[in-house]
Amino acid sequence: MPPNTTASSGQKPGKSGRKKGRKARLFLIVLVLALFGGVAYGGYWGVSTVRASFPQTKGSLTLDGLSGPVDVKRDGNGIPQIYASSDEDLFMAQGYVQAQDRFYEMDVRRHMTSGRLSEMFGSSQVKNDEFLRTMGWDRVAKEEYDKKLSASTKKYLQAYAKGVNAYLKGKGGEDISLEYAALGFTNDYKPQEWTPVDSVAWLKAMAWDLRGNMQDEIDRSLMTSRLGPKQIADLYPEYPYSRNKTITQEGQYDSVTGSYVQGSSTTAGSGTQSTAGTGLAGNTTAPDGLQSQLSKLYNVLDNVPTAVGVNGNGIGSNSWVVAGKYTITNKPLLANDPHLSASLPSVWYQMGLHCTSVSSKCQYDVSGYTFAGMPGVVIGHNQDIAWGMTNSGVDVTDLYLEKITGEGYEYDGKVLPFTTRRETIKVAGGASKTIVVRETKDGMPLLSDRDDELVKVGKKATVDSGAPDRGDGYAIALRWTALDPGNSMDAVFQLDKASNWSEFRTASASFDVPSQNLIYADTNNHIGYQLPGKIPTRSKGDDGSLPSPGWDSKYRWTGYIKQSELPYEYDPKRGYIVTANQAVVDKDKYPYTLTTDWGYGTRSQRISDLIEAKVKGGGKISTDDMRQMQLDDSSEIAKLIVPKLLKIDVADKNVRDAQKLLEGWDYTQDADSAAAAYFNATWRNILKLAFGNKLPKELRVKGQCLNVAPVDTTGPADENQTVRECGQREADQAQPDGGDRWFEVVRKIIDDPNNDWWKAPKTRLDKAADNRDELFARAMKDARWELTAKLGKDMDTWSWGRLHRLFLKNQTLGTEGPGVLQYMLNRGPWKLSGGEATVNATGWNAAGGYGVVWVPSMRMVVNLDDFDKSKWINLSGASGHAYSAHYTDQTDKWAKGELLPWSFSDKAVDKSTSDTLVLKP
Repeated sequence: MPPNTTASSGQKPGKSGRKKGRKARLFLIVLVLALFGGVAYGGYWGVSTVRASFPQTKGSLTLDGLSGPVDVKRDGNGIPQIYASSDEDLFMAQGYVQAQDRFYEMDVRRHMTSGRLSEMFGSSQVKNDEFLRTMGWDRVAKEEYDKKLSASTKKYLQAYAKGVNAYLKGKGGEDISLEYAALGFTNDYKPQEWTPVDSVAWLKAMAWDLRGNMQDEIDRSLMTSRLGPKQIADLYPEYPYSRNKTITQEGQYDSVTGSYVQGSSTTAGSGTQSTAGTGLAGNTTAPDGLQSQLSKLYNVLDNVPTAVGVNGNGIGSNSWVVAGKYTITNKPLLANDPHLSASLPSVWYQMGLHCTSVSSKCQYDVSGYTFAGMPGVVIGHNQDIAWGMTNSGVDVTDLYLEKITGEGYEYDGKVLPFTTRRETIKVAGGASKTIVVRETKDGMPLLSDRDDELVKVGKKATVDSGAPDRGDGYAIALRWTALDPGNSMDAVFQLDKASNWSEFRTASASFDVPSQNLIYADTNNHIGYQLPGKIPTRSKGDDGSLPSPGWDSKYRWTGYIKQSELPYEYDPKRGYIVTANQAVVDKDKYPYTLTTDWGYGTRSQRISDLIEAKVKGGGKISTDDMRQMQLDDSSEIAKLIVPKLLKIDVADKNVRDAQKLLEGWDYTQDADSAAAAYFNATWRNILKLAFGNKLPKELRVKGQCLNVAPVDTTGPADENQTVRECGQREADQAQPDGGDRWFEVVRKIIDDPNNDWWKAPKTRLDKAADNRDELFARAMKDARWELTAKLGKDMDTWSWGRLHRLFLKNQTLGTEGPGVLQYMLNRGPWKLSGGEATVNATGWNAAGGYGVVWVPSMRMVVNLDDFDKSKWINLSGASGHAYSAHYTDQTDKWAKGELLPWSFSDKAVDKSTSDTLVLKP
């Protein structure tokens, strides 16, 4: 997210403003000098300012509200294991300890979820706050807390908040973190007490980033300005069910009982499986005016701060579980590595929560990955079971075009009034701003109200003949499951204490949003999978792939899939389960449309192949085998394309020398591989020539300009009839991004050398490409000179890691704060192996460049035979304090693919403990 450290009103600063800005800069300069060997007094003052916020990890502290003593044992990486005698004490201590390490991060997140970033960062965040207030995450979270959550969950949330506030008591901002010390020189912001609703709202932010196909829905509509229905279909091919296996393979929907069953041969029957996407009033194209609306909406969405992902794009993850019959321990092994935005500190916080004696008074003995700001463990294991998560990608959002009439909107021939509310946004250093939020009768907020241009375009929008008269224009509304109160917070605590498959499935039934693939293993040698979530059903003819007409009730959601109907699998005969964002179930075995935009199964099939290769050869899989699988960086698209590239006769010696790098290459993308660097550059240029240059400007990289025909064409444009168009999208969000959807697009046409997509117009330097090999040759040449410019003429010095680098940035002041502060807060670069749609998914956007955009945000392998032999790693470290020893102490090991020991038993934790802090009542 891009908050600035100063408020801006758009006016020239007065004398006092210049003086304050000067003061802030002088403070930062003094602080840096102090940190790096400045004058003696300044050095003492600066270092003391930085260290003032470091947590106490030894000795004892008194916490009002505890019923008994609590031990906090930290290992050499600062990872805490908490031991308490009651549930309330356990979660109160969790709140205290997470606030010690991460309160600034927690505070920023709650301001994001409640649409109050402007209170911290000034007017630069007003637009974001307007959008976040429009969606009303904190309002929904409060309703969940008041009306939906169980009494025990509320009790735990209250205890957690009490612990956070015990940490805050008596502290000023400079005592909490370096970031507050910097903010204190530009505004008078003071951290406020934590509330239980602050924790619940965090799940809404996570759900927003993992919301499914909303970006694809927008992109498909935007494509209609330059591409026809057949061309758009080419770019969104069907999931390859025959080649890449679904998650569930041994069960299907039973139309007689209306439930999903394992091993049934009953066909799916009728149900509500929808036909191909129709969208607005039966059209496969979007109205002209909607093009501009959706483009503007995308820009608004892109500016919204991310919680865990990359604004909905690129979100993936790997998880798999192998039954004991195929492991060296004869008990299951479970692996998980969620692919999320690279952030500093990491979105994950490792922690153990242990009752000194498990009983009805104290029910938890669990360890794993938590979110700072939320009690419980999200992914991990307890004494009986282990579980992991990947994003299911099911479609839980729909955009609607609403026809405005006066103060209301048209619905089935009637004009209904909007529900309205006023929201006041406080702005640090500036005047408050009040907005009006409008919602339809089913709680859909009008997103288009948040942009003046969207409102203007809506008044001029043209739609097809099936739509009602324009009236006062059209608006864009959002239907999203997370805007309905749910019980996901209950699910976290239920998972943490589940002891078997039945209790695990019961817990998953409460996991409303975000819908995640849940994998399971237990110490009794069982493995399983469950798709949870509140997943909408739609009327026949509407699959949610395009915006829908809001004036027609038949396009409204018809209900939700029942828990008993959701796909699952338990102890499958094949002995393993893989989830990596592929299709959950074969479309012929299930009556509901879960989404039209699955991941295409490249990673999942590779993992399955690696497991099969091991077990079919008679081998047994070890914990380290699971780790090695996580690091697999084989490029599946290279296996498809390189043989074609090597057959092309290249005249230019310099390009031919680069082509030779691919001879004998094993398709692995090691950081030191020159072949991987050259192939990925060639792949990037193939995508640009074949597809990218033919997409509308709304999808192309901002600032990249082309002469294009004023109407759609996939062939060479008439140079006398072209217009200059420049891309409008941020580099890490542009298309073609090079993910496995594009793998599938190319796979479909690779053996059709004269396909129209292989045609590219001539330029000042290049002749037109009329077929595949001519386009490939041009891409190889462009890649050669691109890498020469980036890496030098000497190919011996080329390496993938020099292009493919990871920078970790503090997600507030480390992005657009003063340069000196960015230097203090940010870390990197790291040269990484892996790539897009590989198991070691260090993602990059081919349209925008080679830099790492998303990563395996953590890695874990759980050993169900001996939990103390499990392994884990985090992207950064336990601490959010920039100069703590644990700020990025795990990153080097993470980049090398190493894992840390994961202690669980009392004996193992004691052995690994470096510091012990006793919290006393």
